[in-house]
Amino acid sequence: MLFRRKKNATFAEKAREFLWPRKGFSRGLRYLTMRVLRLSSSPHSIAIGVAAGAASSATPFIGFHIVLALAVAYVLSGNLIAAGIATALANPLTIPFILAATYEIGIAITGQDPGAIGGHDILHMLKNLEFSHLWGPVLKPVLIGSVPAAAGAALLFYAVALYAARLFKSRRKIRLGAKTVHSTVAVDGQSS
Repeated sequence: MLFRRKKNATFAEKAREFLWPRKGFSRGLRYLTMRVLRLSSSPHSIAIGVAAGAASSATPFIGFHIVLALAVAYVLSGNLIAAGIATALANPLTIPFILAATYEIGIAITGQDPGAIGGHDILHMLKNLEFSHLWGPVLKPVLIGSVPAAAGAALLFYAVALYAARLFKSRRKIRLGAKTVHSTVAVDGQSS
């Protein structure tokens, strides 16, 4: 094989690489960012797609984030690829924080007593599939809290993505223009 290791990795090396990649976690984030910025859509379309993905990531509909993001991006004429990539904001590392934040926002909006139900009670209800008992103290605040969280995420990520896409496209246009001028000068210099 072309990109095969000379020496097979040990179990410890594989485990370390799984938990902490050799190139770090920022490499994947940079890759996804550049993938979104290099899309051939307008900056507004890219920003709408990113905003749709960020908004869907702030909802408690785990497993349906990408479907929700694609539907919103399609309705708003956003870039579907950007929407799909932006749903990576909700991942196993961030979902607990997103759910906790939406729960706290929902508790603040509804004015419920946050100490009414504990984590042990929630796990007991989930184990016994008592969703009707979970609606009032848990699910309702999470759903209500996800609305302002999704709106805030959409506004924030729309602004950041629009600025980044405009900046990237303008710099790319300047860079391509400079290459065109340079190649035209080189061709004119050779023909003389």
